[in-house]
Amino acid sequence: MNKLIFATNNQHKVDEIKSITAINYDIISLKEAGINIDIPEPHNTLEENASEKSSVIYSLTCMDCFSEDTGLEVEALNGEPGVRSARYAVDENSFSKNMEKLLFKMHGITNRNAQFRTVLSLIIKGIEHQFEGICKGTILAKSKGKGGFGYDPLFLPNGSIKTFAEMDMQEKNIFSHRKKAMDKMVNFLNTLGDKKPS
Repeated sequence: MNKLIFATNNQHKVDEIKSITAINYDIISLKEAGINIDIPEPHNTLEENASEKSSVIYSLTCMDCFSEDTGLEVEALNGEPGVRSARYAVDENSFSKNMEKLLFKMHGITNRNAQFRTVLSLIIKGIEHQFEGICKGTILAKSKGKGGFGYDPLFLPNGSIKTFAEMDMQEKNIFSHRKKAMDKMVNFLNTLGDKKPS
């Protein structure tokens, strides 16, 4: 089975991706690939950051790989925290401080519409392809649930009575932005498998 490196050090994301679907690739994390680096996210868009991460890993390994960048985009905050979602409150990744800042900025705001947006950057044989997944929902006034990660305790997907943090992985995948992007990538990979060499 061909290996596909997932360019992340976030084990939560690795577990979530591996739970989504079976594909004809062995998905391995950076740690499993023996790569111990932190890849910068210096850009102003999810698309550019996803490309940065996959390009760095491909240049190091020359192996098929993919990366993702995800942001929570809040309508009333003009898309914040967006590309800064992981480091919204402080330079290091702090889920609790990020949620505190979001709740503070949303205090008294009645428009709670938001969306999670994921961009996957896949590099196969040196060529990049991107895939997007979106989950729309609302921001709660206080956190609910102990599971998940990031802003999951504050995010209620449209059509659900549970936040992401109250769902198990199977439930979350019904709504997940990451799953929607991953499904598009898997479909693309499957079409590659269907093509016969000329």
